[in-house]
Amino acid sequence: MTTRLSPKTVFLLTLPPLLWAGNAIVGRLLHDMLPPVLLNFLRWGIAFLILLPLAGPVFRREAGLWQHWKTYAMLGLLGIGMYNALQYMALQSSTPINVTLVASGMPVWMMLTGWLFFDVPVSRKQVAGAVLSIAGVLLVLARGEWRHVLELRLVAGDLFMILATIAWSLYSWMLLRTKEPAGVRANWASFLLAQVAFGVLWSGGFALGEQALGAIPVQWSWTLAAALAYVAVGPAVIAFRCWGAGVQAAGPSVGAFFVNLTPLFTAVLSAAFLGEAPHGYHAAAFALIVGGILVSASRR
Repeated sequence: MTTRLSPKTVFLLTLPPLLWAGNAIVGRLLHDMLPPVLLNFLRWGIAFLILLPLAGPVFRREAGLWQHWKTYAMLGLLGIGMYNALQYMALQSSTPINVTLVASGMPVWMMLTGWLFFDVPVSRKQVAGAVLSIAGVLLVLARGEWRHVLELRLVAGDLFMILATIAWSLYSWMLLRTKEPAGVRANWASFLLAQVAFGVLWSGGFALGEQALGAIPVQWSWTLAAALAYVAVGPAVIAFRCWGAGVQAAGPSVGAFFVNLTPLFTAVLSAAFLGEAPHGYHAAAFALIVGGILVSASRR
């Protein structure tokens, strides 16, 4: 699947990685304030309350949601209940930059998922774009010296992030399914709320299981409240709105390459909040990632 990128589509697919980079930073900062799965549940519970006044009618019998509840239950499981919970679990033992770098394998998983489950062929340009894009994130991982790549050791958090990336790949391809009535997808808030409603149920169940296994107690504070507000509004409502629109315009395979901007944004945000100045290899990595996006999205 190839497409010509418009400025609007580029914006829609670039803003989510920036917001998700902030989500990784915040998730790491909160790792000792509350359990990761509970964090995911609270995040989406707040997002549900934000979306409800905007799209409450989607729950009416005539809206078409309930006739296709299985599809939305699966979207809620993959995109809401699993991906973010696994990411927050990953941040318990891994750094934000490592977590986002592991997620940079998204183009590979996206292409494999489309090929295996959705009968979508993989072009040579997409493979070439994947190589360029992954080279960019490896350059960040290697901190400008390729020998550091050989020193990489995966921890539990990295494995959680691999599972999260696979879940997100399936979720993104399912966004293109339009078997249900157009009324649900006609309004972005309705479409997102339909997913969040089921996602909150999934994440709530997972949070109960986490508590049963003996999770750390919550340390309530204004810092925690502000962080919850950010992850609910920015990386959740706004990012999901833009991602859904961008994927529908450009396709999941092209959108996957924009996800590779997340580790670059994470490095920049880490530098801003931790006082670490960006290096020249960040610029080189940006060029490789953008090059991968352009190659994968160019016409034959």
